[in-house]
Amino acid sequence: MSYRIRPASPDDVPALMALRTEAETWLRQRGSDQWSDPEIGGRAITKWRETIDDGRAWVISSDTGYVVGTVSRGPADQDFWRNDDQLQTAFYLYKLIISRRAAGDGLGSLVLDWACRIAALEGRPWLRIDCWRTNRDLQRYYEGLGFSHVRTEAPAHRKSGWLAQRRSNSILNEKRSLVIDCDTPTYIPTGRISGG
Repeated sequence: MSYRIRPASPDDVPALMALRTEAETWLRQRGSDQWSDPEIGGRAITKWRETIDDGRAWVISSDTGYVVGTVSRGPADQDFWRNDDQLQTAFYLYKLIISRRAAGDGLGSLVLDWACRIAALEGRPWLRIDCWRTNRDLQRYYEGLGFSHVRTEAPAHRKSGWLAQRRSNSILNEKRSLVIDCDTPTYIPTGRISGG
């Protein structure tokens, strides 16, 4: 199976909402409290549209055109990352969601490689993530894909805070990659990303 990645458009919001709902349900069935605050309604739609309008959200589709994932980029989350982390040295990845119908095909790894390649093109040595503090399975998943735990932050108003990073020159899938489906090779509006 091959996959394409392209900038998300406002028309993708229903598919993105469906991906998030599917992920929430799957996590709940596994006993995880991650995303236990369902993303529904007008506020959720507004958040997706803002991310899309800022050029920070992408959609991943299968070779049949079905939306099977999404990923977003953003500034360093100031609840977790500190100035002494040299914020500008990293690409900060958020909202990586893979549909259950694409689970087990290595799509998550391909998306992480894609983000590493962009970070490297921008001269950033790190790809950084934060994930739910209680989701040990997800933490092991990222560690298995080359991420090193940096530290865990626990602000009272957030449930995420397990911080990890991977070198941007660390590509795990040399013979397989996402097909970039947009006008420019990276489609990264770096001028809009603060902290970067």
